[in-house]
Amino acid sequence: MNIDKFQQLKIVLASQSPRRRELLQSMGLTFESIGLDINEDFPSVLKEHEIPVYLSQKKAAALKNQYDHETIIITADTIVWHNHKALNKPVNRNEAINMLKQLNGQWHTVYTGVTLEQGNVSISQWDSTEVKFVELEEHWINYYVDQYHPMDKAGSYGAQDFWGLIAIEELKGSYYNVMGLPTHLIFQMLDEITQREG
Repeated sequence: MNIDKFQQLKIVLASQSPRRRELLQSMGLTFESIGLDINEDFPSVLKEHEIPVYLSQKKAAALKNQYDHETIIITADTIVWHNHKALNKPVNRNEAINMLKQLNGQWHTVYTGVTLEQGNVSISQWDSTEVKFVELEEHWINYYVDQYHPMDKAGSYGAQDFWGLIAIEELKGSYYNVMGLPTHLIFQMLDEITQREG
């Protein structure tokens, strides 16, 4: 895929996440961003990367046949995996605080599943990043939740905001994956799907 074709791709991002929009914009892509409200339940047998891949495919399926065959639909989902369970978006203040207490001073894994769909072609991939938090006093957890309201973030934190700045000690993998979109993977998938179009 040459640079001109890359910049002229017709893309719909099925996410209202400011982080995902910012990352695609930084890649130089032109796209439409839409909201998508679906039930994000998943089968309990799914583990680790299987969960966000399943949810990204579920989001893509909800949009199938709503766009022409030139449009590439991008869907994504991110989870935090710790102690053999998924930490998704907290439903309230107490759950957000409890999630951060669990992660405080610990390693955990951030998984993002991505699906790209164009016409009858659909591909899915996933990426993972290991993240280590320093151990912080509980009042910092309470302050962060009360001031930054991380209810829209898997694991109750954003790598790019106050918590990420004071708590992330070490990363193994893509930082952008922790933000919610593994951009290197998106680039590879765009190349693949344009090769297979038609």
